[in-house]
Amino acid sequence: MSVETVKNYLNRWGRGGDVLEFDESSATVELAAAVLGVEPGRIAKTLCFKSGEGCLLLIAAGDVRIDNPKFKAEFGCKASMLPPDDVLRFTGHEVGGVCPFALPDGTPVYADVSLKQYDTVFPACGSSNSAIQLSTQDLCEYAGIQGWVDVCKQR
Repeated sequence: MSVETVKNYLNRWGRGGDVLEFDESSATVELAAAVLGVEPGRIAKTLCFKSGEGCLLLIAAGDVRIDNPKFKAEFGCKASMLPPDDVLRFTGHEVGGVCPFALPDGTPVYADVSLKQYDTVFPACGSSNSAIQLSTQDLCEYAGIQGWVDVCKQR
């Protein structure tokens, strides 16, 4: 999938033109924070985990990590990240550009409460050099989240 596909998806809300594309990589939280000039927590990272025969996606603040006991209590399985080939197969996005938009139908997306502390955050938009600034409310609406969860802890 490409940033153009994500732009077309975000056009449902008139936001495709708001996607930012950079000359340098924004593929990691640290790189994205540097390119955007924001604190790492405002980078909304999308993490891909194994779930049965498929996957589930979790959007979390960039400065947190998974709390394994909380994850298992919430989802009933161990927090096991997908390998890069499976990330592409299940989401249509390559590692470094994974976002919660323009996903295959039925892909469950959750938002971690770590995002609630920010008015706006920056998720990727389908490439390793793109992002969009969204309110957490808009992020959750556009991503079609299944709900808010508390499965992360500070680094």
